[in-house]
Amino acid sequence: MHIEPVPTEKPYEKSQGERRGLIIVNTGDGKGKSTAALGLSLRAHGRGKQVKVYQFMKVPSARFGEHRAFEMLGIPIEGLGDGFSWDSKDLERSGRLAREGWEKAKASILSGEYFLIVLDEITYPLIYGWLPLEDVLQTLRTRPRGVHVCITGRNCPQEIIDIADTVTEMKKIKHAFEAGVPAQRGIED
Repeated sequence: MHIEPVPTEKPYEKSQGERRGLIIVNTGDGKGKSTAALGLSLRAHGRGKQVKVYQFMKVPSARFGEHRAFEMLGIPIEGLGDGFSWDSKDLERSGRLAREGWEKAKASILSGEYFLIVLDEITYPLIYGWLPLEDVLQTLRTRPRGVHVCITGRNCPQEIIDIADTVTEMKKIKHAFEAGVPAQRGIED
C-alpha cells in the first residue's frame, strides 16, 4: 500500500458556471451501475427533490430490495420490461415493452416535473435495437434545463457518452460469481 500525504489545501476551485440538469452515465462491465444510480436517487430525494426511476429490464411486478425501500420512502420506481433477454419467452414482446416504457420515460423527462429521472439499464434495449437512439438523444438534448437524467447499463452508445456531462465506467476487477458464489439477496438485487 502506498501512503499519501493528507491534503491540507482544497484541490479545486469552486465552479462559477450556472447550475443545470446533467446527463450522468454509469456504464462498464463492473458491478455498481444501478446501485450508484439508486444512491443518487436517495440523495436527491433526501433534499426534497422529485425523483422517478424507470427500470427497463425489470418486470412491473418486481419486488427487489430497491422496490421495497423506495416504496417505503415514496420514490416512484417502475419496471418496464420482462426480464433479461435470456429469461424472455418472446423477444418481440420485450422490444414492444421497451418502446412503450421509453414513451413513459420520455414523457416524464420532457414534463419537467422531476428533478432526477433514472433510466436504469436502458442501454440494453438501445444496443438490441429495440429503441431508436436518435429519439433518446433528441429527448436528452431538448429536456427542460433543470432535469437531470442518469443512464445505466453496459456498452453505453458512444453518442450518449458524447453528450453526457459525467460518465463513470465501472470496471470489473473480480466478482464473487466467478468463484462460484451465487447472487446474494440484498447485495445483487
